[in-house]
Amino acid sequence: MKRTVFFCFGLMLLLSACTSTGKLTANEASSPSEQPEKTRRFRTGIPLDSIRLSDPCILADKKTNMYYMTGTGGLLWTSKELALWDGPYRVALTDSTSWMGRRPQIWAAELHQYEGRYYYFATFTNESIKIDTVKGNVIPRRASHVLVSDQAAGPYRPMADPTYLPADKPTLDGTFWVDVDKKPYMVYCGEWLQNWDGTMEKIELKPDLSGSVGEGKVLFRAGSSPWSREVEDGKVRPNKVTDGPWLFKTGTGRLGMIWTSWIDNVYTQGVAYSESGTLDGPWVHEAKPITPPNFGHGMLFQTLEGKWLMSVHSHKDVGRYIRIPNLFEIDLSGDRLVVGGKYVPK
Repeated sequence: MKRTVFFCFGLMLLLSACTSTGKLTANEASSPSEQPEKTRRFRTGIPLDSIRLSDPCILADKKTNMYYMTGTGGLLWTSKELALWDGPYRVALTDSTSWMGRRPQIWAAELHQYEGRYYYFATFTNESIKIDTVKGNVIPRRASHVLVSDQAAGPYRPMADPTYLPADKPTLDGTFWVDVDKKPYMVYCGEWLQNWDGTMEKIELKPDLSGSVGEGKVLFRAGSSPWSREVEDGKVRPNKVTDGPWLFKTGTGRLGMIWTSWIDNVYTQGVAYSESGTLDGPWVHEAKPITPPNFGHGMLFQTLEGKWLMSVHSHKDVGRYIRIPNLFEIDLSGDRLVVGGKYVPK
């Protein structure tokens, strides 16, 4: 997601989930009898490239032998073979009495299976709450948060803790990782609009992911990247944006992170590797981007047959930006991630 003052707020409002529900305790989840809610735009047999979706994340669920795709907007699509999809369903049920309010924007949602349950990591924004003003930019309440369900299809509901990250700090694009200490963590971005040099951070989660433990720690900043650049006041400078982290291990056990920023006005994705093999790094960035220009906010998954793929979105300008899910083949067999050609499911 491009992080500018003018970007995408109207679109997010149209797509945001607006159903409210009470919070769950750590031991509660949605009833197995509940079904995700079909939207008025629900269709069946939609080709992947006909879906308009930012930040696509795909879960290959062996329990149901199905694929589940979500992203920005709080909606869900399902597929048996990646080529044709049914949806969208509304699956993110938020608490209208919480800081999120009645109609939060939902960005960059992800699905993660952990310890027998399914978790919905997403960024929620309440435009009616202003937390800061930096260099003339008014910053609304925005934070990464986690919902839970007993089913991949949802619906996903809040857990016990009302907040995971500080209320006075805009955070986004939270993702999930279990580090070598066997503890679960959220890795997320500190938004550049406040800190003026976007951060990549981690925070420990409770064992059942129902809240966070302690404080966040900065892993690296946008300015440390050798490839992300922008022109400001006529000078080429490091870009300020950190976006879309996703953690992975190579075939040799090397810990890596794909993440997205910009080269001038082109959405671009790179990769960094941890020299210690843990989230604490230090993180060393590869010199060049790993995907073609105009592809970003990626994630990695294995198909139900075991093939590794990367899901990303591309931008297309048709008088307004539209965002389209794409798949790339990847190779993780060595000590680094190698991106291959586009993968077209059949």
